[in-house]
Amino acid sequence: MKGEPKINYASSGTMLEKTEILDVEKVINEFEAMTKDAENVQRETLKKILEENGSAEYLQNLGLHGRTDPESFKACVPLVTHQDLEPFIQRIADGPPASILTGKPITNISLSSGTTQGKPKFVPFNDELMETTLQIFRTSYAFRNREFPIKNGKALQFIYSSKPSRTKGGLFAGTATTNVFRNSQFKNAMKAMQSQCCSPDEVIFAPDFHQSLYCHLLCGLIFREEIQSVSSTFAHSIVHSFRTFEQVWEELCADIRKGVLSSRITFSSVRSAMAKLLKPNPELADLIHRKCSGLSNWYGLIPELFPNVKYIYGIMTGSMEHYLKKLRHYAGDVPLLSADYGSSEGWIGANVNPKVPPESTTYAVLPNIGYFEFIPLKVNAEERVQDKVDASFISMEPKPVGLTEVKVGEEYEVIVTSVAGLYRYRLGDIVKVMGFHNSTPELKFVCRRNLMLTVNIDKNTEKDLQLAVEEAAKLIAEEKHEVIDFSSHVDLWTEPGHYVIFWEISGEVRDQVLEECCNCLDRSFLDAGYVSSRKVNAIGPLELRVLRRGTFHKILDHYLGLGAAVSQFKTPRCVGPRNHKVLEILCDNVAKSYFSTAF
Repeated sequence: MKGEPKINYASSGTMLEKTEILDVEKVINEFEAMTKDAENVQRETLKKILEENGSAEYLQNLGLHGRTDPESFKACVPLVTHQDLEPFIQRIADGPPASILTGKPITNISLSSGTTQGKPKFVPFNDELMETTLQIFRTSYAFRNREFPIKNGKALQFIYSSKPSRTKGGLFAGTATTNVFRNSQFKNAMKAMQSQCCSPDEVIFAPDFHQSLYCHLLCGLIFREEIQSVSSTFAHSIVHSFRTFEQVWEELCADIRKGVLSSRITFSSVRSAMAKLLKPNPELADLIHRKCSGLSNWYGLIPELFPNVKYIYGIMTGSMEHYLKKLRHYAGDVPLLSADYGSSEGWIGANVNPKVPPESTTYAVLPNIGYFEFIPLKVNAEERVQDKVDASFISMEPKPVGLTEVKVGEEYEVIVTSVAGLYRYRLGDIVKVMGFHNSTPELKFVCRRNLMLTVNIDKNTEKDLQLAVEEAAKLIAEEKHEVIDFSSHVDLWTEPGHYVIFWEISGEVRDQVLEECCNCLDRSFLDAGYVSSRKVNAIGPLELRVLRRGTFHKILDHYLGLGAAVSQFKTPRCVGPRNHKVLEILCDNVAKSYFSTAF
């Protein structure tokens, strides 16, 4: 429109002064304008990335010669996996500082959770990636705050740092969430969004997760009237926190009553920080004691503890959907809002429809935070190369399409070119296009491509596994029990190979019921390849292994010992041979085992 100021959509976003309160309407208006012109914004964003990093060794060797248009980029730069980039990232980690993947040297390394491959990956992290993170936070907050306004309140945030370390070249290495939480811009942004954590830094960065969690809960109770949101990176962490509360609430009450911190907290820095907050308050202790004593099976615990809470917030899609039932139990009538879509490698989309139930959440791609391509997972036979060989035998991966070229209802693998030196990087995520917000797609996360149960011609995804578990779990729900957590494994040592499903359940369940659960699991995998293979015994009977209580807590502790942070922890849903330690923990803690008779 004539007279309007030109917005540079490829810039790093709206910068905030320390004392400035986020202008929600301004952020929304910028997002709306940007997504109406997503194709051009993508071209600008790619141009900016290539101009800033054109001097990097990786791009210099690919023959771009300064060209920044999408056509030249796709012609010169190959699709890659993390394995392809590992040698370059390792050189960055080993030092000395050099322009290997980016024009300016990388200053930090992010560590992935390691739950997919069994060990953490090194991922480049820089200031530009931090700014895209803040832009995602600001965008989703703006839409969220329009529906659920928060003013001058505190947030109970179950956030944690991983154990800090240094690479051989001296770079700070921590989980992606740790790199964000340690960044000064993050705190300023949280102040601007009026979402300050009620816990002091000493609690967030405490060396021991269990002590940090206890203090988070205690801080929440101290500021219970001011808490307006409860959040963590993942739904699992919120559920785990309130399961822990069930065990320690009386001890928390005792701390509040006496104004003296439990002896379980051993770090002097944490004790000193908590001493500034914790004062004798017998009235508050009595109130919490009455509320906890009066709850039936802990239903509605969160609003009872925090009467002014507006919503509960965290990533609740994908592998986190399993925890929604328990989270709703704790939440009562408090809305659950799913957080945004991203990974250790970078962010992709924001939840701009916060009132939608978590199971239906979609993510609108921000076209200026990276350059995005999508590999179609279905190829029309007419689009295949026709030769003397029948098309069905031609192994030909379809060409990636651009952000605005995707089709509603189709599934794609995500390709990312980021501001932190990843070019045409196969993220491994499968998404489904559910619609468009203006001209940018709204994506629904489906699964990780390499997390798949397969023995023969069967292909069952993480989502298929989740649906099967949900269906079978209804049988133990009738017995007033629940599946606390689950995982799976393909056992190829037997002949024929078969699926193994691991369950940790909340109490003793009769063998007859568990046998039927096992049959139900087997019948619930509807993939045609699985069903036909089971019928001819090309895949053996499914095995349900019931675990001792606390097994998944041991798996969590295992990853914490490797340097992971709870904020980033995801239960591994499909445990392969690379995850031999996790598989060992699961197999060593089997209490009972059942084989299906469904076929």
